[in-house]
Amino acid sequence: MAAKKNNKSGGMIATGLVAQNRRARHDYTIEDSMEVGLVLTGSEVKSMRLGRGSINEAYAGERGGEVWLMNSHIPEYEGAKNFGHAPRRDRKLLLHRRQIERLIGAVRREGATLVPLRLYFNDRGRAKLEVGLAKGKRQIDKRQDLKDREWKRSQARALRRGDY
Repeated sequence: MAAKKNNKSGGMIATGLVAQNRRARHDYTIEDSMEVGLVLTGSEVKSMRLGRGSINEAYAGERGGEVWLMNSHIPEYEGAKNFGHAPRRDRKLLLHRRQIERLIGAVRREGATLVPLRLYFNDRGRAKLEVGLAKGKRQIDKRQDLKDREWKRSQARALRRGDY
């Protein structure tokens, strides 16, 4: 496999981050996360290697005893011509049976949500998705997190300047 190239110049990326859901950590409390595989077509992989893809509005859910990634967007690959794919199609997640049962059980029992956090290529060049088992935050929790973050930032600033 070729070495990692700069994505800004339009080159292919061998390993690395394709998409990240930064909003997820703001809206949800992530209790557990795991790396899962994806069932993709060739044109989807090629498009992702160009660094194109979005999981901002995506979510994972159960259908027929399996876990599926829904509403993720991987744009069509121009070189695929007639053999392309639907950009917003549902994609099956590859998990062991015990992992599926644990995740589905947590969603049904505790009211948790499966939130995609990162879409990336691992060291072996395989497309992976980091999925988090999450619970929604209330508005007051979001405000408190923002206050805590600002407080830590001001503490770090004061320590750097020596204002303590």
